[in-house]
Amino acid sequence: MSSLPATVQDVFNEPGCAKNANKSLAERNKGCTKQLQPGSAAGGCAFDGAKVALQPFTDVAHLVHGPIACEGNSWDNRGSASSGPNLWRTGFTTDLAETDIVFGGEKRLYKAIKQIIDKCDPPAIFVYQTCVPAMIGDDINAVCKAASQKFGKPVIPVNSPGFVGSKNLGNKLAGEALLEHVIGTQEPDYTTPYDINLIGEYNLSGELWQVKPLFDELGIRILCCIAGDGKYHEVASSHRARAAMMVCSRAMINVARKMEERYGIPFFEGSFYGIQDSSDALREIAQLLVKRGAPEDLIGRTEAVIVREEARARAAIEPYRPRFKGKKVLLMTGGVKSWSIVAALQEAGLELVGTSVKKSTKEDKERIKHLMGQDAHMIEDMTPREMYKMLKDAKADIMLSGGKSQFVALKAAMPWLDINQERCHAYMGYVGIVKLVEEIDKALFNPMWEQLRRPAPWDRVADDRQTRVMAQLDVQPIEIVADRALPQKTPRARRICFCNTVDLGTIEDAIRSHNLTSVEAVTQHTPAVGGCCRRRIEDILAGRPISWWPATLQATG
Repeated sequence: MSSLPATVQDVFNEPGCAKNANKSLAERNKGCTKQLQPGSAAGGCAFDGAKVALQPFTDVAHLVHGPIACEGNSWDNRGSASSGPNLWRTGFTTDLAETDIVFGGEKRLYKAIKQIIDKCDPPAIFVYQTCVPAMIGDDINAVCKAASQKFGKPVIPVNSPGFVGSKNLGNKLAGEALLEHVIGTQEPDYTTPYDINLIGEYNLSGELWQVKPLFDELGIRILCCIAGDGKYHEVASSHRARAAMMVCSRAMINVARKMEERYGIPFFEGSFYGIQDSSDALREIAQLLVKRGAPEDLIGRTEAVIVREEARARAAIEPYRPRFKGKKVLLMTGGVKSWSIVAALQEAGLELVGTSVKKSTKEDKERIKHLMGQDAHMIEDMTPREMYKMLKDAKADIMLSGGKSQFVALKAAMPWLDINQERCHAYMGYVGIVKLVEEIDKALFNPMWEQLRRPAPWDRVADDRQTRVMAQLDVQPIEIVADRALPQKTPRARRICFCNTVDLGTIEDAIRSHNLTSVEAVTQHTPAVGGCCRRRIEDILAGRPISWWPATLQATG
C-alpha cells in the first residue's frame, strides 16, 4: 500500500496528463516539482475533489473522517442523480472534536464504521481523510484494513487531505483509491462483446439517462459509469469492459490510462454535448467495440441511429436559429465544457465571444481553436469587474457559467444560464441540445430583462422633480453650461423664495440696509415667508454658498 506522498508523486507523473504527454520518460520520472501556491485550493481542496468524484456511487456509505464542517461543505455539491439506492444522500462523519485531536481519532473512526455497517449494511464504505486527522497522524489505511477484516466488508481509504493540493488533484486521488482497492476485486455476473465503461461522467441532473436509451437500442451495455449512478459491484467488476469513453480527462485520466495498461481496455476522450459530438462519440464507441470482437453490423446500426437522431434534433432547433441570429454568448466554464458546449452553441446559430479555459487541458484548447478558429478568444482568467464590463458594454447578450458568476450577470441586468454541476437541467445528447436551446431562448427573451433595465420608479420621480425645479428657476441647464458667464451676469436674479418670487438681490439689499441677522428679521423686511426659503436665507446670512442650487450653478456662480 503506497504512502500519500508516493501516490501524489505518481499522479503528477501521469503520462496521460497534457503537461506530461510530450515529455520523455526520464523527464516524466522527475515528477512535478512545482510547489503549491498559497490559495491554490481556493476553488476546492483535494478532499472536496475526491468527495465530489466518488459520491455519485449511490449504494456505498461515504464516511468523512474529520470535523463536521468538512462533511457539511462537501455534501451534495454536485447535482448527480440516482436510479436506485439513496444511501449516498446520507452524510456520515466522525465529527472530530478537540479531545479527539489530543487523543487521536482512530478509535472514533472504527466505531463509526461499525455503526454504519450495523444500521445500513452497505456493500462498501468509502472513508475520506481530511486535514485535521492527517495532521495529527491518524492512520486510516490501518483502521480501514482492520475494519474490513473484522466485518467482512470493503472499507476503502481515500487519502485526500485538503492541504495536499487542489480539487483536481483530489479527483485523481479518488481515482487512485479505486484503482488500488476496488477495480478488479469482483467479477461481473456476465459479460458481452458490447460492454463499455464511461469514466468521468457524473450523471448531472440525470444526463446519462438522455443517452442511455441509444446505447440500449444498439445493444451496448454500460458495464460501469464512474461515477454517475454507479454501484460498487459495477466499478469492482469494470475491468471486464471491452472499451471505455473518457468524458472528463482532467478529472480521471489516470483511471482510464491505468485500466488500459492493466486490463487492455482501449479508451478515447469524447463528449455528448451537441449534435456532432454525440454522433462522433457513438461512432467511436462502435468502432472500438468492433475492434474488440463485437459484430461488424454494430457500425451500420449505429449510423442508422445517428442519421435519425440528428434529423430530429436539427428539426427541433431550426425554429430557434432566426431568433438567435446575431446573439452573442460569453461562456465562463472550464474543462471539457470549454469546447463541448461551444459546438452545441454554434449548432444553434449563436456566436461565441469568448470561452474560459482556466481548467482546460492543452487538448481542450486545440479543440476550441478547431471549432472557433485560430483567433478564438480563450480566457485564462477574468475578474468579475472585467466580466461585468463585457456584459454591460453589450459585447455579450447572455452568459453561460456556474453559480459563482451569476451575480455579475444579474448586476449587469443580462441573462444568465447555469451550465455547471449544480444545474437543474440535463443538456447531454441529442435530446439535451434541444433542451439547452430551449433554456437559452427562455433566458434571452424573458420580458423580465427589459423591465429590469428600465429606470427605477424613484429615479424617474427624481428626474421629474429636477425638471420641475429647473423650470421654476426658468433656467436652461445646457445654456448655463455652454455660457459660463451667464451666472456671473445675473446672480442677483436667482429666486430665493419661490412662493412670493423673491430674488437674491432683494434679500441682500434688505440685509445691508437694515443690518439684519436672522431669518425672522429678513421676512419682516421682504416678501419672503421663511418657509421654503429658510435654509437658503440662513446660508446668505452666514455667507455660505447656497447649497440647494444645481451643481452647474454652484460651479459657475
